[in-house]
Amino acid sequence: MIILAVDSSAVAASAALYEDGKILGEFYCNTGLTHSQTLMPMINGLLKNSRIPLERVDLFAVSAGPGSFTGIRIGISTVKGLAFPTNKPCIGVSTLEAMACNLSHLDATICAVMDARCKQVYNAIFRSTGGKLERLTEDRAICAEDLAHECEKYTKPLILVGDGANLCYNVYGFQAQGARLAPEPLLFQHASGVAKAAISAYQNGLAVSADALMPIYLRPAQAERNLNRKRRNTLL
Repeated sequence: MIILAVDSSAVAASAALYEDGKILGEFYCNTGLTHSQTLMPMINGLLKNSRIPLERVDLFAVSAGPGSFTGIRIGISTVKGLAFPTNKPCIGVSTLEAMACNLSHLDATICAVMDARCKQVYNAIFRSTGGKLERLTEDRAICAEDLAHECEKYTKPLILVGDGANLCYNVYGFQAQGARLAPEPLLFQHASGVAKAAISAYQNGLAVSADALMPIYLRPAQAERNLNRKRRNTLL
């Protein structure tokens, strides 16, 4: 099975081709350019250099959230557009789980964190043993300080991964617990992790059509929260 996976859930964007446990190719860009500028050129270049036409892709996978609302929408829309003409199945995976998948070779507790602002992080915690990943918590938005206290109970070593890893490590007391940052090449989101997470989801029957592929939002967008606040104030 050939999987085309994309991730545009944060500042970095990436695309990967994956087949039978092997990464055929992966493009990664963390230059600050918009995903609308980088994502499709990366996908086109990946297919061209791998000599795999789009029609040979069996499954499309995307990080469906949590993360940047705009980035997630771009990723979901891109995959919908690629999968629809050939009616190929799609998988939307947790961004946090995808990051943890790239660290599954470690025997450790993996704390995936993305900066959600307002002193919160998007988080999920996993335990990796013998190359297998076990989810310990659901995806959630949580106060970073509360997460630091919670992580005291988990088995060490504790590895932080994600664009919120440095924030937690430097500000919220994870250093005192002996937490470690994931190595820089694996610190941020990668489409190869999306592909690995998609395999398990596919085997569990979670594939959907392009029409049914939807983003995963853990909380409303800032604009929506502001609008709701104004409505409540008006009612008062």
